[in-house]
Amino acid sequence: MKHKLIGIDLAKNVFQVCAVNQAGKLVFNHKVNRARLAEVMTSQEPTQVAMEACASAHYWGRKFERMGHHVILIPPQHVQPFVRGGKSDARDALAIVEAAQRPKLHPVPIKSVLQQDLQSIHRIRSQCIGQVTAAGNQIRGIAREYGVEFKPGIHSLVKQLLEVLEDGENELTAVVRELLFEQHDHLRRLRLRSEALHARMIELASQDPAYSRLLELPGFGPVVSSAYLASIGNGHQFYKGREVSAWLGLVPRQHGTGGKIKLYGMSKNGDRYLRTMLIHGARAAICWSRNKDTPLAQWVNPMVARRGMNKTVVALANKIARIGWRIVARGEYYDVNKAFGSSHPAG
Repeated sequence: MKHKLIGIDLAKNVFQVCAVNQAGKLVFNHKVNRARLAEVMTSQEPTQVAMEACASAHYWGRKFERMGHHVILIPPQHVQPFVRGGKSDARDALAIVEAAQRPKLHPVPIKSVLQQDLQSIHRIRSQCIGQVTAAGNQIRGIAREYGVEFKPGIHSLVKQLLEVLEDGENELTAVVRELLFEQHDHLRRLRLRSEALHARMIELASQDPAYSRLLELPGFGPVVSSAYLASIGNGHQFYKGREVSAWLGLVPRQHGTGGKIKLYGMSKNGDRYLRTMLIHGARAAICWSRNKDTPLAQWVNPMVARRGMNKTVVALANKIARIGWRIVARGEYYDVNKAFGSSHPAG
């Protein structure tokens, strides 16, 4: 029997599989062990399969599509309103089925293996950078208790630390010198690891033809460009560039009632990591172009004077996110005069 829709509540070991027929009537809703899930789905005739966009969803999505099924991944916030009564796996699977049948649903596209490889590198690199910062702060805190201060910046810390450890006139004890030397070695290895991940990230991102075109955008260096590709892929899930900036939370949060709409700060929806990278990239582009006579500077400087630095940074991040979508989804090339030569938005 071919089912109209199969909803799967993903988990680590035990999955809940729910199916409805063409009339929308429940056919079954039962548990399936991880080892049997692929076998169960292979035995089903090709149909539509719905899952929440959560851990392992992209893996199972690719696997089910190879079986001939049409897979849609639903944002979890769109499933929650359809959960009836108390929480259970059976109710969650039924809620996924009901949410998947709503009109104008905007599903999450299934990531390719290259996208997930890039995203994994970014996550581990981000963790590595956080560990570098934590180790550096710990070294500074310990040394400060013995009257030793370092210049700001991780590069200054690494350079000065060995000099401090070799200086026999400061008040560092033998125990602390040994500890700090071990931390210095730990910090050095973390930085080498971060640099290796950065190189690997560029190598993978370069396989996408859009990567080199993205690098032409202000604020789009290797990190931002590869993170952008890892998140949006080919960009075909968006109809226009404005949808990208809305998805990233770079648009004002709205509250409307009685025909009156109020706008607040940016909504901060979507991918927090990519949004952060775009904002950092926009800030760097503004600082670089501040004293230059370029189309970007002519667009940015009046806005900084009128609206302030922070709002200008978000506005530029919004703009370059939309231009980036045109580069990725439509195969266009960056034209600074077209992008910043007028007040018309991109996308």
